[in-house]
Amino acid sequence: MAAALWVPLLVLGDEVPVSPPEMVGPPPEMAGPPLPPAAPQDAANMLDTPRDYLSGKLVGLVSSIDRFFGDDRHYQESNDSVFEMDVNRVAGYAGQPGFTFSGRANVHLPIAEQKLHLLLETNPDKNAVVDPTQIQQLPQQPNEPAAQQSFGAALRFMQQEAERWHLSADGGLKFQGLSTTPFARTRASVEMSPLEEWRVKLTETAFWFNTIGAGETTQMDIDHTISEPVLFRATSSANWLNNTQNFDLRQDLTVFHTLDERRAMMYQASAIGVSQPTTQVIDYVVLMQYRYRLHRKWMFFDFSPQLHFPRERQFRPSPQFSFRLEMLFDELK
Repeated sequence: MAAALWVPLLVLGDEVPVSPPEMVGPPPEMAGPPLPPAAPQDAANMLDTPRDYLSGKLVGLVSSIDRFFGDDRHYQESNDSVFEMDVNRVAGYAGQPGFTFSGRANVHLPIAEQKLHLLLETNPDKNAVVDPTQIQQLPQQPNEPAAQQSFGAALRFMQQEAERWHLSADGGLKFQGLSTTPFARTRASVEMSPLEEWRVKLTETAFWFNTIGAGETTQMDIDHTISEPVLFRATSSANWLNNTQNFDLRQDLTVFHTLDERRAMMYQASAIGVSQPTTQVIDYVVLMQYRYRLHRKWMFFDFSPQLHFPRERQFRPSPQFSFRLEMLFDELK
């Protein structure tokens, strides 16, 4: 290889030597330390890719389980239309004779980019407090008269970012016999994924009904995947009513196990307490729930044996059995 390259240039009639391109610049002894190679622009995202993948799988598993069990979060936060109809029967400890019927509908209206929904439900004041379906509703005390059935109709404005946060505000009327009264409530939730296989969801609900007055509910759910078909959830909730100046407290530890596309099991241990007259636990509950999809993707049957340890019975074990037939419709089923 030639040490120098001669290029003929017409500069005052002489030929001028020009160094080859690789020799342009300061001598090696004067150059600084070599610079590290530039990192690709997406190098910072390489670490996020596995985390986003695992977080996405967790979100998908949680959403499918909530949908299969007809969880309250699916009803409250789905932007699709959701219809639920339940037939319940509770036997054993504090059970009531006969069957109870309940239903609710969340229908998005074809305006305002699906931000406006029509709500129809039975006993809307009972739905205001935290009572997700994975723990059976606390039975009425013995000899306590059953409350008269009421119905509610409301308009909901909803704003959300998928898998991040959700805001909604309801205003409506409650019908009970010949009485008609207004009610209002608002709900906000936010989700975080501090670790790859853990997800935290915080939910705050404020409401006012003429029957129970003003109140608020705070709930925190912590989800963790044990394996792809098994999900662990820890739920802490506190419900405060202004009329009673009392907090209803509850801690649930739940394991969901999806057996196949038609069957799933749920195992739960709960502690339920109050803050008045003193902060104390009023009931411990352990239960198992078997859920089977009877027909297509909209008819389900639940069977739930439970064991209560109520304070009023000096925490003696009190068995209870719950049966439920549910019809669940949404735009995904």
